[in-house]
Amino acid sequence: MTLIKQILRTCFCLLAGLSLYACSVSYSFTGTNINYDIIKTFSVENFFNDSGGGPANMEQLFTESLKDFYQRNTQLELVRSNGDLQFSGAINRYTIAPQATVSTQDPNLPDRAGQMRLTIGVEVEYVNTVEEEYSLKRTFSFFQDYDPRTTSILQVEGQLIEEIFESIIQDIFTATVANW
Repeated sequence: MTLIKQILRTCFCLLAGLSLYACSVSYSFTGTNINYDIIKTFSVENFFNDSGGGPANMEQLFTESLKDFYQRNTQLELVRSNGDLQFSGAINRYTIAPQATVSTQDPNLPDRAGQMRLTIGVEVEYVNTVEEEYSLKRTFSFFQDYDPRTTSILQVEGQLIEEIFESIIQDIFTATVANW
């Protein structure tokens, strides 16, 4: 009886060890599937603003936010150019549009917008020079609503842009290195 227990215990330990080893190779606590033995660097070209809208520093804010996110959430080293993972692209959409109307209760006055939506789209070209099958070119977009009756776009634009960029960058991260 004790021999069977020892064999079972040994098998269990081997299986547990193999499982832990397999997990350590392909998964990290940030949710990436990066093989750091072969992928060590990333580079981000300056993104351009081709949307025709937004504040003057918007493309710089996006570029720096993307760099910061990958530095905080991976072990990759940021290099000026020719990284193992390469990012480039442009902000190709910046629109503000009404989403809901509010009746003015006065037949002589037109209805007004009750909610406005700021939408930003970013076209990203991602090149994985090591595992080329993971390279992609895709547009990521997100939006935030605000109430124009209580605030103007100038009062909330900076905050909305930061929130939208956070969501877009998280989507880019998921699509490029999380492989979910």
